[in-house]
Amino acid sequence: MNAQPAAPRITKETKNTIKVEFDRTPLKERLKAKFVNLAFLTDVIWYIFRLILLIGIAYIVLFPFYTKIAGSFMSKNDFVDVTVMLIPKEFSLDIYKFILLENHYFEAFANTFILAGSTAVIQVFICCVIGYGLAKFKFKGAKWVFMAVILTMIIPHQTVQLSMFMEFRFFDVFGIVKLLSGHARVGEVEWINNILSSINIFPASSSNKIIKGIIMDGAINLNNTYWPLILMSLTGLAFKNGLYIFMLRQFFRGVPDELEESAYIDGSGTFRTFLQIILPLSVPMMITVFLFAFSWQWTDDFYTSLFFTANKTVLMPNIVTIPSSLETTYAGANLYYAAIRNTCGLLIILPLVILYVFLQNYLVQGIERSGLTAD
Repeated sequence: MNAQPAAPRITKETKNTIKVEFDRTPLKERLKAKFVNLAFLTDVIWYIFRLILLIGIAYIVLFPFYTKIAGSFMSKNDFVDVTVMLIPKEFSLDIYKFILLENHYFEAFANTFILAGSTAVIQVFICCVIGYGLAKFKFKGAKWVFMAVILTMIIPHQTVQLSMFMEFRFFDVFGIVKLLSGHARVGEVEWINNILSSINIFPASSSNKIIKGIIMDGAINLNNTYWPLILMSLTGLAFKNGLYIFMLRQFFRGVPDELEESAYIDGSGTFRTFLQIILPLSVPMMITVFLFAFSWQWTDDFYTSLFFTANKTVLMPNIVTIPSSLETTYAGANLYYAAIRNTCGLLIILPLVILYVFLQNYLVQGIERSGLTAD
């Protein structure tokens, strides 16, 4: 059989020759060759389809926010004026003014920031320790511990809310408080109450007054303080902690064992290796977990309504009420009240939006490194 002729070799000189010949052709012919072809038409159709799709998705996502923002700047008359659609005719800041003043927004911001910030920091460190232990250490019962972590993600929180409330309403570790109070006199119990009140950090009172009578019925009443949420964070049982432990466990499983082995050879202990080598590598993941923990605690109304029963601590969910100065009985009251509640929601999520704007790069890196798709 005859051998097939070899394909002509395209050299740099050949490319230059073709380019020179193309440049010498008339402009009309060049435009026709460049734009009047099936490949160009396909690219244009695909570009238009993607543009329309993205515009449609952006409209669906952003339009509700725009309507809420526009409604927050409307006056009462705009809600009964049929000519007003999305642009206020009578621009007003009354809704923002009375929410900030009468709904105690700044007090709620400070209280929620302390609560969400402290619990989020604790959860990040505790979940790192638990996730690292489950990922890198083999011990008897490790699978059962991990199964318990998964169960905290599956079991509804409403199932155990009564147990949690009673546990912190009559808080007593191994019956120590009951034993001490049972052998103490009335004056001594009052003295112990005063000591516990003076060291009771984060008192649940808008005026930061000391809570009296902590020891009641032979137990410590931790409700109406930040202690229940702090203790749950310290034990890895706070809101969504199971998810954080799972994410960090998957991340730590992807960390090469050679890093730890090198540190052990150099004489570093387990805890020192964890602090000086593992944690610095985990900064994007830790920031991701912090953002999740902070955001969920910022808008949480399940645990806060469960443990804060005295209505003394003003938190972010508590500001969603109608200020007394904006109460009205005119025809558009329902629409006006809906706009006020929507504005309260906008003011609640505004700090989170600002936080995510500055930390979004770490969030993306943390999700990419989380290893949630690993087996």
